[in-house]
Amino acid sequence: MHRTSQGELRICAEPANGYRSPGQVRDLLRQLTGMDVDESVVLFEPFNPEFGRNIELGTSVFINARRKFPDQGGTRSGDECLIGHNVVVAALKHDHDPARWADTIPAPVILGRNVWIGANATLLSGVTIGENAVVAASAVVTKNVPAGARRAGKAKDSIWNFRSGSSLCLWGE
Repeated sequence: MHRTSQGELRICAEPANGYRSPGQVRDLLRQLTGMDVDESVVLFEPFNPEFGRNIELGTSVFINARRKFPDQGGTRSGDECLIGHNVVVAALKHDHDPARWADTIPAPVILGRNVWIGANATLLSGVTIGENAVVAASAVVTKNVPAGARRAGKAKDSIWNFRSGSSLCLWGE
């Protein structure tokens, strides 16, 4: 895994000190992911994957600058997603046992259709963000966010569901 990660980091870094056109950026994404990338996808560099092969992008996805993808566990963005700058999508976590902290455990991060992730948000491994959901700037998401909901603040804060108009506490106390 480390060897592949180094290769992907090299691909991103080679001409990164210069400008790349949107088409060149999509070509880079195709090279990194090994998948087709729709012409409607827009990515502002720099872009920091660690693996690359586990990234899937829908159509009309916008990714602002400096998004970080520790993507060994897989990251999938649905159609029409907006992803703010400095967002971290961490599809990899460490073991909770201190003797095994160096061990990593992959789990995918999945964004449904029409999801908006605000600047500086962090999405931790294994979470799914439902369709039409919003994750506010600087939020830390450790559990799934239902469709139509918005998530803000720390992991134990409650969220508001737009469809039902009720407050949900997913991280409970």
